[in-house]
Amino acid sequence: MNNKKHGNNWTAYYDSESGRYFAEIMYTCREGREHYRYEISEDIYARLGTFSSDLDNEELIKTAEMTYSFENTMYGTLGPERKVFDEEANQAMKNAVKKQRQ
Repeated sequence: MNNKKHGNNWTAYYDSESGRYFAEIMYTCREGREHYRYEISEDIYARLGTFSSDLDNEELIKTAEMTYSFENTMYGTLGPERKVFDEEANQAMKNAVKKQRQ
């Protein structure tokens, strides 16, 4: 099974050791950066990449539960604004991403 899928602004991961699925959406431009992490279901993971538009993939990811957000944009916040909604899931995703890079 493929353990990673991605589009222009999103990446999804499957961690075969834990059986969990995660996704992140990141926007970067000269005005700043936004970064969001989600724990997604197997069904969402299976459907990602089947849409003709990356916006549809992002909207599907956004239906899942957010575990982390970071916004540092000229229009959104004045400084690095971070919020962790689920520390355990956020750390599990970090570990899954690290495994993909090894």
